[in-house]
Amino acid sequence: MAHGKRYRQQYDKVDRDRAYPPAEAIGLIKQTASAKFDETVELHLLLGVNVRHADEQLRGTLALPHGLGKDVKVAVFAQGQQARDAEAAGADFVGGQDLVEKVQEGWTDFDVAISTPEMMKGVGQLGRVLGPQGLMPNPKVGTVTDDVEKAVTDSKAGKVEYRTDRQAIVHMAIGKASFDADKLLDNYSAVVDEIIRAKPSSAKGKYIVSATLASTMGPGVRVDTAKAADGDAAVAVATEVEEPAPAAEEAAPEPEAVEEPATA
Repeated sequence: MAHGKRYRQQYDKVDRDRAYPPAEAIGLIKQTASAKFDETVELHLLLGVNVRHADEQLRGTLALPHGLGKDVKVAVFAQGQQARDAEAAGADFVGGQDLVEKVQEGWTDFDVAISTPEMMKGVGQLGRVLGPQGLMPNPKVGTVTDDVEKAVTDSKAGKVEYRTDRQAIVHMAIGKASFDADKLLDNYSAVVDEIIRAKPSSAKGKYIVSATLASTMGPGVRVDTAKAADGDAAVAVATEVEEPAPAAEEAAPEPEAVEEPATA
């Protein structure tokens, strides 16, 4: 695929043979996000799991400390009082069978879909439409629930879903290029911490194989996963400082000088 002059200029700023420390990678992402709109910053994590085994597939949710920097559109499949609760909580689209039929026709102008358990009989028919887009409500991630008010509030506040795809990669947005670097670093750290927490007990070998940050229109930047992969991501990611040298270097002590006898 041919790229334009602007992309090639940004691409040349990235060392393709280097994995950058997280803080430095984020600084580079901000520098290379040069489109005329506020680009989304994405994180792509390749995991050492076998997604053909159900117990090694990851799926869950987490709340990013600083949100995504965009207005999350929420659709709720509910009726009666629960529909009114969803509207009061700020849901953008609320409906019952009428909303199901609208989605069946191909409409998916929303970022999160929430359903009450009683509506799942109808919503379950939308798998072919919502499934490929990762929008299908699921009780495991809290989007099939009777407490639609809380689900809507959490989604609006920046709660996001993650899952491994068929190549064992987790793709996630972690904010906007206009975010302060510290906020992007906090969101990055939150995602890595969560992925490490969710590591399947059956996963063997290196867990986080690689990590890449990219903006919507910018080049990818490889991130050093060595620190994040040791299970102490909070320290490794959030504090990019050199470790102080130990007080004692454990070097052998210098032998004491011995005066040679004077020659006659």
